[in-house]
Amino acid sequence: MNNNQVSHFNNSSSGFTLIELIISLVLGLLVSAAVIQVYIISARTSVVQQSASEVQDTTIFALQAVDDHIRLANLGNPISNITSTTPHSGIVLTTNNLGNSNATDEKYLTVSADSDGWTGLSNIVGIESDQLTIQYKNITSASLYDCEGTEIASGSSDWVVERYFIRKATGGGATDLVLACSAGRVDEEGVIVTAFTGNGEIIIPAIEQFKVLLGTITDVNQLSYLPASTYLTLTEKPAITTIKLGVIVRSTTPLIEDPESELATEDKGKFVVLGTEQKLNTVSMNENYYRRSYESTITLRSARVMSVTGLKSNVTS
Repeated sequence: MNNNQVSHFNNSSSGFTLIELIISLVLGLLVSAAVIQVYIISARTSVVQQSASEVQDTTIFALQAVDDHIRLANLGNPISNITSTTPHSGIVLTTNNLGNSNATDEKYLTVSADSDGWTGLSNIVGIESDQLTIQYKNITSASLYDCEGTEIASGSSDWVVERYFIRKATGGGATDLVLACSAGRVDEEGVIVTAFTGNGEIIIPAIEQFKVLLGTITDVNQLSYLPASTYLTLTEKPAITTIKLGVIVRSTTPLIEDPESELATEDKGKFVVLGTEQKLNTVSMNENYYRRSYESTITLRSARVMSVTGLKSNVTS
């Protein structure tokens, strides 16, 4: 083989040039960046959908269950006029509602954020959560189950007391709150058979706020909603016929943060609950969760809806 042949062989087997390598690397990085961006968008969308689904499930199942239990309030009570002095009233505002022999601390009864001696947990700036305590007796022909899942036998002589409140999640952080329900029993005189003052069962696993208003019909044309503290100050207390609930629910799965999304805007921590604007505290605002506010109006089936008096008869003799 001569020298010319060797030179020809070496030239034909030469590799990529430096420029070709740089171009290949740049193209590879662009393709990789596009793939990663698609993956991040897909993962973020998936997490948002999962978080929204969690909140939706809470609304459909948990809040619906709460509504169904509240509709039982005052069941079994021959007195349909629900006030703070009604014996075994469906809405428990005072110990008088539980029975003559009852001395339960008022912090376990229906209270609103500004009630004396009450501190309701909340992740909202300057607005504490409320508490709702209801009462009923099973006079139906079938067994019922209280909010903790305990059976209430048909015809049971005891009154069921259920307390809905916010507490800290077991083992959770400072902002990890849950809506719980503690169920108990009292006898006809109000003596506690089973305490309703415990931690109870979790109804909603992640919540920021729980608000309650009492609906009263003061005349045929007007329905007024009042917090418990305001209702108790009234000289003449109208019958309670309706309960309005307001909650701010959050997902249990944190979102993948996207600074440019609408979830990251300055309004992301603002909500309107029962006509009042609520704003998350700083710690909660920095925790990237999916949140929504919901309201529910529940008419009490066993309450007097209205009393019509003073109507003139058109019948002539």
